[in-house]
Amino acid sequence: MSQLAEFIVNHAFLSTMWAALVVMLLLGEIRRLNGASSSVGPADATRMINHDNAVLLDVREDKEITDGSIINSEHIPLTQLDANIKRLEKFKQRPIIAYCRSGSRSNSAAAKLRKQGFDKVYNLRGGVMAWQRENLPLIKT
Repeated sequence: MSQLAEFIVNHAFLSTMWAALVVMLLLGEIRRLNGASSSVGPADATRMINHDNAVLLDVREDKEITDGSIINSEHIPLTQLDANIKRLEKFKQRPIIAYCRSGSRSNSAAAKLRKQGFDKVYNLRGGVMAWQRENLPLIKT
């Protein structure tokens, strides 16, 4: 034990960096377990749609959906989500997968829905761009 204390004193910088890494890993794991960063890729999203009756929530702006949307998705722009949360109440017991162009705005939408009591909310990791990279279909509206 005295050798450990001596090492820590002699290598304070390394010891501090090691402790910081351990804390960051623990905090990341706690966030993951609490669902703060629940996200799914396109393959998992497809499975959830087909087997768990998941609902897709498109939070892109109106002008962005002209490029195409995932079939059967509900469209509520992120800027209007708070005012339209009632539209999603009927889906409260089903998994909801929020998506945008790249996955960052939809992560905010997922956090908002969790705060409103929606338990099974996920972010589509990579958004529509990841969906297209997997050659999954979009519909033009």
